Amino acid sequence: MAKHIETDILAVLRMFEIAGELSAKRQIKNLKVYSERQLSKLIGFVFEHQQYYLLFDSAAKDDEAVLYDHARLDEPDFNGHLVRNPLESSIRAFGMPYKGKDVYLFRVTSKARRLDLELVERFGQYSRATLQKYIKAGYVRVNGEVITRPKSDVSSLDSIALTPPEATDHRTSDLPIVYIDDNVIVVDKPAGVLTHSKGVLNDEFTVADFFRRYTTVGLDTTRPGIIHRLDRDTSGLIIGARNPETAKLLKQQFADRTVKKVYTAVVEGRPKNEQAIIDLPIIRNPSKPSTFRVDAKGKPAQTSYSVVTSNDKYSLLNLKPRTGRTHQLRVHLQYLNTPILGDRVYGHQSADRLYLHATELEITIPEGSRQKFESKIPSEFINRVKADAE
Repeated sequence: MAKHIETDILAVLRMFEIAGELSAKRQIKNLKVYSERQLSKLIGFVFEHQQYYLLFDSAAKDDEAVLYDHARLDEPDFNGHLVRNPLESSIRAFGMPYKGKDVYLFRVTSKARRLDLELVERFGQYSRATLQKYIKAGYVRVNGEVITRPKSDVSSLDSIALTPPEATDHRTSDLPIVYIDDNVIVVDKPAGVLTHSKGVLNDEFTVADFFRRYTTVGLDTTRPGIIHRLDRDTSGLIIGARNPETAKLLKQQFADRTVKKVYTAVVEGRPKNEQAIIDLPIIRNPSKPSTFRVDAKGKPAQTSYSVVTSNDKYSLLNLKPRTGRTHQLRVHLQYLNTPILGDRVYGHQSADRLYLHATELEITIPEGSRQKFESKIPSEFINRVKADAE
């Protein structure tokens, strides 16, 4: 039967009066042939948008319970009913003789499940969140049709094709390396570059893409070598780990708050005090979950600052965060009514960039060496203050 399986299926469908004389083999879709057992063989297929199973069984002798048990040896979750023999007699209610064998036909009652869940079963190398993004982006076809709703109903016999996009080759994209040895790499991230991808469909160059060339950490993720991050619009120093042992050492220091970081910012206006410690808890803004705000119910957050220079419009500040809350510097300075220039979320004035730069990073690297890395203050920071002072 293997050589002419569609022909045989069509013949059996005609015997059960499911297919007519004008039906063609091309109407048989999603063919699935299971491994032959000693006394039975199961074949799944779709005909005219209906799913069926054919069971060749020489032992069941038309016993309905035995037939279901034999079918479920290959399809444990199978749900459906036997199609009656149209030539039904008191001896044979379901089976039909075909080429010296007994053949039975099951009409599947589709046990629908969500498309994203079915894809998880079939393509286990991807997470469900990743597969949902692929579906929405149009990279999944069900029975030849593009489906963009993760909740769409499918079944195990549907033909599902996943064609992920080809990854962009970033081998020619570079970042300025401040320091590198066998254990760490430090780069000077330009404003506008992501630290790591926000999702599998992000195609732009990130710090993580650059670190991938130099690390053995997290190569199966979107964050190879990443230990900490800077917002897209923030420029400055980022350190990466080149091996798992170093990654553990660096992460522990960030967790223990023994890493010393210094930022430089241009802010709108001038703080009331020349230097101070801002000790204000921060919480996610419930009315706008992508942002944060000062709130007594939030997590503790401390930032020390000092004014370097100032004029009537702007001030150049040194900032030393003692905690590492998301958007901490931006939220704290907004609360003082001196938001960072160019902050599209927390600021008042637009500018050519966010005027926030990670200037210094002091941390212990392997072999017990305490290192301080530095990045020059961007010239536009100085020029912005000078230009408005003249």
